[in-house]
Amino acid sequence: MSARKIIIDTDPGQDDAVAILLALASPEELELLGITCVAGNVPLPLTSKNARIVCEAAGKTDVPVYAGSKAPLARPLITAEHVHGQTGLDGPELWEPQMPLAGGHGVDFIIDTLRSHAPGSVTLCALGPLTNIAAAFNTAPDIIDRVQEIVMMGGAYFEVGNITPAAEFNIYVDPEAAEIVFRSGATITMMPLDVTHKVLATKPRVEAIRALDSRVGHFTAEMLDFFERFDVEKYGSEGGPLHDPCVIAWLLQPALFSGRHVNVEIETSSALTLGMTVADWWGVTDRKPNALFIGDADADGFFKLLTERLARL
Repeated sequence: MSARKIIIDTDPGQDDAVAILLALASPEELELLGITCVAGNVPLPLTSKNARIVCEAAGKTDVPVYAGSKAPLARPLITAEHVHGQTGLDGPELWEPQMPLAGGHGVDFIIDTLRSHAPGSVTLCALGPLTNIAAAFNTAPDIIDRVQEIVMMGGAYFEVGNITPAAEFNIYVDPEAAEIVFRSGATITMMPLDVTHKVLATKPRVEAIRALDSRVGHFTAEMLDFFERFDVEKYGSEGGPLHDPCVIAWLLQPALFSGRHVNVEIETSSALTLGMTVADWWGVTDRKPNALFIGDADADGFFKLLTERLARL
């Protein structure tokens, strides 16, 4: 089989960085056509810088990296330096990337790529707020039917929220964009907090990555050393959850995950529950299922895959 064509849309973020590394380490299965950056965990100048740093760390400087949307569709930007640090990639010693940004806007790259490839042959991997993808759908609705699948990290239901009592960060930053995407009719696989909180970077798992004794191994371990402090303090867990790499792991080994096709609606108006992903888990409405909501994962299998792939870089 030929490699699956993907675009990674991202706001790095340590866990985004690990997801990018996992994709870059898996060229037999995944052909990374490009990376589009969006404002989210940190502002756009940093997310577009961080994506290039990650590519350079992996020695994969031929992947085009585009700057995309610098603010949500209809709201002021909310960022998460309290989680990711001021750079978004706090932990390792960072550098100024030598890779230039690709010319043009990330939204235009998404549109042009979907139009230039065969229908149903490009998957969108959304690791941050859905602003770029929603903007592309708004600008060029003809591309929606050309998307093979959207695999995204975002939302929650039983785990409720991590930025407010009811909302997960990626959806909360741009709920209007999320509403556009979930109502688009595109095929969606959703990695919510319900599954990502089960994939914890415990100390033994981080040490196994550090023991690779490579540039990528040390870079990843140092990111995770920093990243875990927030979640360990907040949740009392044994390590930080690796949210975004679940998107890439799903494409590589879907048998590691299980979930249910349900209807997911996005709350865009309530002061109390803005950004909530309301999942009809028990089918109590007549709303048509619009997403595969992943709820469980084989965490040991996930980290075995991640560590084995990082060893290739």
